[in-house]
Amino acid sequence: MTASSPDAAQHIAPYLDELVAIRRDIHAHPELGLKEYRTSKLVADKLQEWGIETDVGMAGTGVVGIIRGKRPGQKTIGLRADLDALPIIEETGVDYASRNDGIMHACGHDGHTTMLLGAARYLAETRDFAGTVVLIFQPGEEGCGGARKMVEDGLFEKYPCDAVYGLHNRPGMPVGKIGCRPGPLLASGSWWQVKFVGTGGHGGGWAYKATDVTVAGGNFLAMVHSVISRNIPSADTAVISVGHVSSGVVTSPNVMPAEFLVAGIARTFKPEINETVKRRITEIAEACAAMQGCKAEVSYWHKTHGVTNELEQTAVAAAAAAATVGDANVISDIPQSTGGEDFSEMMRVVPGTFSWIGNGAAPDGSVHMVHTPKYNFNDDVIPVGVKFWSEIVRAELDVSV
Repeated sequence: MTASSPDAAQHIAPYLDELVAIRRDIHAHPELGLKEYRTSKLVADKLQEWGIETDVGMAGTGVVGIIRGKRPGQKTIGLRADLDALPIIEETGVDYASRNDGIMHACGHDGHTTMLLGAARYLAETRDFAGTVVLIFQPGEEGCGGARKMVEDGLFEKYPCDAVYGLHNRPGMPVGKIGCRPGPLLASGSWWQVKFVGTGGHGGGWAYKATDVTVAGGNFLAMVHSVISRNIPSADTAVISVGHVSSGVVTSPNVMPAEFLVAGIARTFKPEINETVKRRITEIAEACAAMQGCKAEVSYWHKTHGVTNELEQTAVAAAAAAATVGDANVISDIPQSTGGEDFSEMMRVVPGTFSWIGNGAAPDGSVHMVHTPKYNFNDDVIPVGVKFWSEIVRAELDVSV
């Protein structure tokens, strides 16, 4: 894009209200991973309305848009947004709150999709760049392996990219700030599950005849978090969290259950630390089961690789951020996070980088983190994200610079 090209934020200003309406419509109709049928159709319809070549159906509900610049160039870059929502009951109180019971856009993917749509329209209407932009609207980011499925479905064979870029909102970071970091940024993610199996029994008269899985499970819950403080070197970072516990039937409290299920996640930056976490969860579960005469069935599986940003693409993102919000508003060494992102699966095939964009605070000044019932994407971020994407394209595909 040459110096005569219109600024992206200025270009989209006349239809910013339309973009906000799109974001809120997506928010009101959230869909879980790999089931984003309505969202996928909305995205594809908008791309086609704006004259963008569109490919649908990759990974089931994925959408790919292809925009070719009007100036000659062989380079191709990918820009990625995610489509799916989460199984959370919304408590925002906004008039466009979820109409799908038990599902909400609690991570801002409605905003990510809208920002990339806004950039798509700008790029399609100007096309003042050299090369090709591949718009990747990915389904199933929230633990469904959507990025891997798109890769396996031939995303980068069909649309070879020289670099790929991802972007995520960050609650609490002021609107108008963008964060980048070369090297490791986000942790790898593993899921684990422990099922304690015993005999069950009568909780009143014959409790002593049962092997009590609730005691085994309770001891495990008390001990598993000690792995971080006692088995992981203090210089390393890891997280273990329990996300599910179930046992028995609430209407039959006199029945001692025969099974007690605990499930959670682990986040690490190093493979050897992940192996330590896996080993210790297994050892603790088996020891707790043995103390009560029960059995422990342990499952532990890898879900996503860590996000490690490449130096070259991170420098591009930092330059694009500076062009978007000014040098003073770029956080070039934003701290690592033990959050996870399956965008890493795309970065394992194509070099890339992942950036943060400030989502600010709620109107009352409170900050609601992602994956919580009161989280909401901030519509003020939309023009910032659109301009950031356009500046990525300028930095990568403007051969006149």
